[in-house]
Amino acid sequence: MQGKHSPCSFEAMNTIARRYFQDLPREVAVVTAIAFCVALGYGIVAPVLPLFAESFGVSALAASAVISLFAFMRFVSATPSGWLVNKLGERWVLGVGLSMVSVSSALAGTAQTYSQLLFLRAAGGLGSAMFSVAAMSLLLHSVDPQHRGRAVSMYQSGFLFGGLAGPLVGGLVVGISIRAPFFVYSGTLMLAVCTALFTLPKMPKKTEETQSPEAEVVETMQLREALSFRAYWTAMTINLITGMTSFGLRMTLIPLFVLEVLHKSAQTSSISFLISSVMQALLLLPVGRMIDVRGRKPALVVGCTLLTTSLMVLTVSHGLGTFYLSMMLMGAAGSFLGATPSAMVGDIVKTRKGAQVVGLYQMTGDLGIIVGPMVAGYLKDSTGGYFVPFMVSVVVSAVALVMSATVNETKQKNSDEQKRESYETTSS
Repeated sequence: MQGKHSPCSFEAMNTIARRYFQDLPREVAVVTAIAFCVALGYGIVAPVLPLFAESFGVSALAASAVISLFAFMRFVSATPSGWLVNKLGERWVLGVGLSMVSVSSALAGTAQTYSQLLFLRAAGGLGSAMFSVAAMSLLLHSVDPQHRGRAVSMYQSGFLFGGLAGPLVGGLVVGISIRAPFFVYSGTLMLAVCTALFTLPKMPKKTEETQSPEAEVVETMQLREALSFRAYWTAMTINLITGMTSFGLRMTLIPLFVLEVLHKSAQTSSISFLISSVMQALLLLPVGRMIDVRGRKPALVVGCTLLTTSLMVLTVSHGLGTFYLSMMLMGAAGSFLGATPSAMVGDIVKTRKGAQVVGLYQMTGDLGIIVGPMVAGYLKDSTGGYFVPFMVSVVVSAVALVMSATVNETKQKNSDEQKRESYETTSS
């Protein structure tokens, strides 16, 4: 019998949530809820997309193009979406972007030809870019540097838990009709639209950075200015490498590796993905605090070390034990590398109108997800095995580790930290 003070009780979870959110503005909770709705719907529709495309009598390559085109449209639309956010504001662009994905998804469920489906998914990719750039821009400038890591981690948790719940719900929905997931996806997105329009303030809360004289003078950060910072290049490079390895490599080669090398079923691959996601979920909130307390650089070094180690273990894996260990380490790396580079970008932007800078940063992650599977597949086919693509991924992640170890810290110390360091220096 569970008592009132059981750690698994609703009261305990509610207390943890209140403590985590108590120093964060309302925008963080809102965009986290929106992220959950978006990921939940996508997790419902993603497994049936290739099957639905093939129902029009097209090839497997054409069916996969439905997924690739969505990602490509996100990629090419990210920077223009940042320009829109700077001109029109996050709340408006976020709502319009989500509405575009919602409407296009509902229409995709009624598509009668492959061409119609392809066009509607392209429109959805454009809306997705608008939403993601607006949401991240809003998140980064609505919190101060002392809470930025925690805020980004919370936002990432919305996507993670929504993505975990999506396939479970989708398994029930697809039993009704192969078109049903598109309408459910549209519904979850409309719920996200209502959440954005009715709960986000029209004017975001100003932080200490946006209230500073410097922020008043420099209203918009130009891309060329951001590109002059080595930390920005580091954040973009790590975002690219994370997309190539943690997403591209994992989704493309690991299921085949499980089947051809470990001689296990697809169920083993699903279990490994679940292990990785659970590990990432368990660490997201503690990592968010570490990013804020210890700084961005230490968290970045830890994340890149975990990613490199996980890929090294995967390269030498010949049994389930080492394979599952590599997936656990990869999930742990994701908790660090999903939030830390974004927090660094927020430190660099500082001002309210830096959405184009955020857009270019997010483009690198999309580029990694697009290029990663192609590079991994080419290396596997050309060499006839998994050692070369896995070792290339180790080298690439090692580059990220070197960059993270040599970059300067971007988190500014607050007045309390400065006073404490001054006192310690004087005492010594």
